[in-house]
Amino acid sequence: MPLAPSELAARLHACGEEIARAGSDLAARGWTPATSGNFSMRLDADTIAVTVSGRDKGALSAADVMAIRLDGLPVDSNARPSAETNLHLQLYRRSPETGAILHTHSPNQTVASRLFAKDGVVALQGWELQKALTGYTSHEARLDVPVFPNSQDMADIERKVAAWLDDSKPLHGYLIEGHGLYTWGRDMPEARRHLEALEFLLVCELDLKRLGAIP
Repeated sequence: MPLAPSELAARLHACGEEIARAGSDLAARGWTPATSGNFSMRLDADTIAVTVSGRDKGALSAADVMAIRLDGLPVDSNARPSAETNLHLQLYRRSPETGAILHTHSPNQTVASRLFAKDGVVALQGWELQKALTGYTSHEARLDVPVFPNSQDMADIERKVAAWLDDSKPLHGYLIEGHGLYTWGRDMPEARRHLEALEFLLVCELDLKRLGAIP
Protein backbone atom coordinates (compact mmCIF):
# COMPACT_ATOMS: atom_id res chain seq x y z
CA MET A 1 0.00 0.00 0.00
CA PRO A 2 1.39 3.45 -0.90
CA LEU A 3 2.50 5.58 2.03
CA ALA A 4 0.80 8.84 2.93
CA PRO A 5 2.87 11.91 1.93
CA SER A 6 4.07 12.58 5.49
CA GLU A 7 4.99 8.92 5.98
CA LEU A 8 6.77 8.86 2.62
CA ALA A 9 8.82 11.94 3.56
CA ALA A 10 9.83 10.37 6.87
CA ARG A 11 10.71 7.09 5.18
CA LEU A 12 12.72 8.92 2.49
CA HIS A 13 14.75 10.73 5.15
CA ALA A 14 15.43 7.51 7.05
CA CYS A 15 16.46 5.67 3.88
CA GLY A 16 18.59 8.63 2.83
CA GLU A 17 20.51 8.43 6.08
CA GLU A 18 20.99 4.68 5.69
CA ILE A 19 22.17 5.10 2.10
CA ALA A 20 24.56 7.85 3.23
CA ARG A 21 26.08 5.54 5.86
CA ALA A 22 26.55 2.82 3.25
CA GLY A 23 28.11 5.34 0.85
CA SER A 24 30.61 6.53 3.46
CA ASP A 25 31.73 2.96 4.19
CA LEU A 26 31.93 1.82 0.56
CA ALA A 27 33.78 4.98 -0.51
CA ALA A 28 36.30 4.42 2.27
CA ARG A 29 36.99 1.00 0.74
CA GLY A 30 37.68 2.60 -2.64
CA TRP A 31 34.63 1.05 -4.27
CA THR A 32 33.00 4.30 -5.51
CA PRO A 33 35.76 6.50 -7.01
CA ALA A 34 35.07 9.86 -8.66
CA THR A 35 31.33 10.04 -7.75
CA SER A 36 30.74 6.63 -9.39
CA GLY A 37 28.16 4.15 -8.17
CA ASN A 38 24.54 4.52 -7.21
CA PHE A 39 22.41 3.20 -4.37
CA SER A 40 18.70 2.81 -3.75
CA MET A 41 16.14 1.49 -1.28
CA ARG A 42 12.46 0.69 -1.59
CA LEU A 43 10.17 3.21 0.10
CA ASP A 44 6.87 1.45 -0.58
CA ALA A 45 5.33 -0.79 -3.24
CA ASP A 46 5.44 1.97 -5.85
CA THR A 47 8.36 4.22 -4.88
CA ILE A 48 12.10 4.01 -4.31
CA ALA A 49 14.79 6.26 -2.86
CA VAL A 50 17.83 6.68 -5.13
CA THR A 51 21.00 8.75 -5.08
CA VAL A 52 21.01 12.03 -6.98
CA SER A 53 23.33 12.06 -10.01
CA GLY A 54 26.94 13.19 -9.65
CA ARG A 55 27.18 13.18 -5.85
CA ASP A 56 30.30 12.06 -4.00
CA LYS A 57 29.22 8.77 -2.44
CA GLY A 58 31.61 9.26 0.43
CA ALA A 59 30.00 12.56 1.42
CA LEU A 60 26.30 11.82 1.02
CA SER A 61 23.57 13.20 3.24
CA ALA A 62 19.87 12.43 3.26
CA ALA A 63 19.43 15.47 0.97
CA ASP A 64 21.42 13.66 -1.74
CA VAL A 65 18.72 10.99 -2.05
CA MET A 66 15.46 11.53 -3.92
CA ALA A 67 12.20 9.62 -4.39
CA ILE A 68 11.27 8.08 -7.74
CA ARG A 69 8.12 6.16 -8.63
CA LEU A 70 8.52 2.80 -10.31
CA ASP A 71 7.27 4.42 -13.53
CA GLY A 72 10.36 6.68 -13.42
CA LEU A 73 8.68 9.91 -12.38
CA PRO A 74 10.31 11.89 -9.54
CA VAL A 75 8.32 12.65 -6.40
CA ASP A 76 8.42 16.32 -5.30
CA SER A 77 11.93 16.93 -6.63
CA ASN A 78 13.64 18.77 -9.46
CA ALA A 79 16.89 16.90 -8.88
CA ARG A 80 18.29 14.53 -11.50
CA PRO A 81 18.57 10.89 -10.41
CA SER A 82 21.47 8.66 -11.33
CA ALA A 83 21.71 7.98 -15.06
CA GLU A 84 21.39 4.28 -14.23
CA THR A 85 18.18 4.59 -12.24
CA ASN A 86 16.28 2.51 -14.80
CA LEU A 87 18.45 -0.50 -13.94
CA HIS A 88 17.33 -0.14 -10.33
CA LEU A 89 13.69 0.30 -11.32
CA GLN A 90 13.83 -2.83 -13.48
CA LEU A 91 14.84 -4.97 -10.51
CA TYR A 92 12.29 -3.43 -8.14
CA ARG A 93 9.49 -3.93 -10.67
CA ARG A 94 10.41 -7.55 -11.33
CA SER A 95 11.17 -8.50 -7.73
CA PRO A 96 8.79 -7.08 -5.10
CA GLU A 97 10.92 -8.56 -2.31
CA THR A 98 13.95 -6.48 -3.33
CA GLY A 99 14.47 -3.75 -0.75
CA ALA A 100 17.92 -2.30 -1.54
CA ILE A 101 20.31 -2.18 -4.53
CA LEU A 102 24.00 -1.27 -4.53
CA HIS A 103 26.12 -0.49 -7.60
CA THR A 104 29.85 -0.11 -7.05
CA HIS A 105 33.05 0.23 -9.10
CA SER A 106 35.82 -1.45 -7.13
CA PRO A 107 39.04 -2.13 -9.08
CA ASN A 108 38.51 -5.88 -8.66
CA GLN A 109 34.94 -5.74 -9.96
CA THR A 110 35.99 -3.63 -12.92
CA VAL A 111 38.97 -5.82 -13.86
CA ALA A 112 36.87 -8.98 -13.49
CA SER A 113 34.21 -7.47 -15.75
CA ARG A 114 36.81 -7.11 -18.52
CA LEU A 115 38.61 -10.38 -17.91
CA PHE A 116 35.48 -12.55 -17.95
CA ALA A 117 33.57 -10.58 -20.59
CA LYS A 118 34.42 -13.07 -23.33
CA ASP A 119 32.82 -15.85 -21.27
CA GLY A 120 29.77 -13.76 -20.47
CA VAL A 121 29.77 -15.06 -16.90
CA VAL A 122 31.90 -15.55 -13.81
CA ALA A 123 31.10 -19.10 -12.68
CA LEU A 124 31.70 -19.38 -8.93
CA GLN A 125 31.88 -22.84 -7.40
CA GLY A 126 33.72 -24.46 -4.52
CA TRP A 127 33.93 -21.34 -2.36
CA GLU A 128 32.55 -21.52 1.18
CA LEU A 129 31.59 -17.82 1.09
CA GLN A 130 29.03 -18.50 -1.63
CA LYS A 131 26.80 -19.36 1.34
CA ALA A 132 26.75 -15.67 2.27
CA LEU A 133 24.27 -15.18 -0.56
CA THR A 134 20.67 -15.85 0.32
CA GLY A 135 19.50 -19.21 -1.04
CA TYR A 136 22.95 -20.83 -1.21
CA THR A 137 23.61 -23.52 1.37
CA SER A 138 26.58 -25.37 -0.10
CA HIS A 139 29.95 -24.53 -1.61
CA GLU A 140 29.20 -27.23 -4.20
CA ALA A 141 26.43 -25.18 -5.84
CA ARG A 142 27.33 -23.06 -8.85
CA LEU A 143 26.77 -19.33 -8.58
CA ASP A 144 26.80 -17.53 -11.92
CA VAL A 145 27.48 -13.80 -12.09
CA PRO A 146 26.71 -12.71 -15.67
CA VAL A 147 28.84 -10.09 -17.40
CA PHE A 148 26.71 -7.91 -19.67
CA PRO A 149 28.18 -5.66 -22.39
CA ASN A 150 28.34 -1.99 -21.48
CA SER A 151 26.22 0.60 -23.26
CA GLN A 152 25.50 4.29 -22.81
CA ASP A 153 21.87 3.39 -23.51
CA MET A 154 20.55 1.79 -20.31
CA ALA A 155 17.77 0.12 -22.32
CA ASP A 156 20.41 -2.10 -23.96
CA ILE A 157 21.56 -3.36 -20.56
CA GLU A 158 17.97 -3.71 -19.36
CA ARG A 159 17.24 -6.02 -22.28
CA LYS A 160 20.23 -8.22 -21.41
CA VAL A 161 19.15 -8.45 -17.78
CA ALA A 162 15.56 -9.20 -18.80
CA ALA A 163 16.67 -11.97 -21.17
CA TRP A 164 18.65 -13.60 -18.36
CA LEU A 165 15.69 -13.46 -15.98
CA ASP A 166 13.23 -14.55 -18.67
CA ASP A 167 15.30 -17.72 -19.04
CA SER A 168 14.58 -18.39 -15.34
CA LYS A 169 18.27 -18.20 -14.47
CA PRO A 170 19.07 -17.31 -10.85
CA LEU A 171 20.40 -13.78 -10.51
CA HIS A 172 21.95 -12.35 -7.35
CA GLY A 173 24.21 -9.80 -8.99
CA TYR A 174 25.71 -8.90 -12.34
CA LEU A 175 28.74 -7.17 -13.80
CA ILE A 176 28.76 -4.67 -16.64
CA GLU A 177 31.87 -4.90 -18.81
CA GLY A 178 34.45 -2.25 -17.97
CA HIS A 179 32.06 -0.88 -15.39
CA GLY A 180 31.20 -2.51 -12.07
CA LEU A 181 28.84 -4.69 -10.04
CA TYR A 182 25.13 -4.55 -9.27
CA THR A 183 23.80 -6.53 -6.35
CA TRP A 184 20.80 -6.31 -4.05
CA GLY A 185 18.92 -7.77 -1.11
CA ARG A 186 15.69 -7.69 0.84
CA ASP A 187 17.10 -4.82 2.88
CA MET A 188 20.31 -2.80 3.09
CA PRO A 189 22.15 -5.22 5.45
CA GLU A 190 21.46 -8.13 3.08
CA ALA A 191 22.49 -6.08 0.02
CA ARG A 192 25.74 -5.11 1.75
CA ARG A 193 26.41 -8.72 2.74
CA HIS A 194 25.91 -9.82 -0.86
CA LEU A 195 28.18 -7.04 -2.11
CA GLU A 196 30.98 -7.91 0.31
CA ALA A 197 30.70 -11.63 -0.48
CA LEU A 198 30.75 -11.11 -4.25
CA GLU A 199 33.69 -8.71 -3.98
CA PHE A 200 35.62 -11.33 -1.98
CA LEU A 201 34.75 -14.11 -4.43
CA LEU A 202 35.80 -12.01 -7.43
CA VAL A 203 39.13 -11.29 -5.73
CA CYS A 204 39.62 -15.04 -5.22
CA GLU A 205 38.88 -15.75 -8.89
CA LEU A 206 41.28 -13.02 -10.01
CA ASP A 207 44.00 -14.41 -7.75
CA LEU A 208 43.54 -17.87 -9.24
CA LYS A 209 43.89 -16.32 -12.68
CA ARG A 210 47.13 -14.59 -11.66
CA LEU A 211 48.48 -17.86 -10.28
CA GLY A 212 47.62 -19.71 -13.49
CA ALA A 213 45.07 -21.99 -11.82
CA ILE A 214 42.34 -20.84 -14.24
CA PRO A 215 43.23 -20.92 -17.94
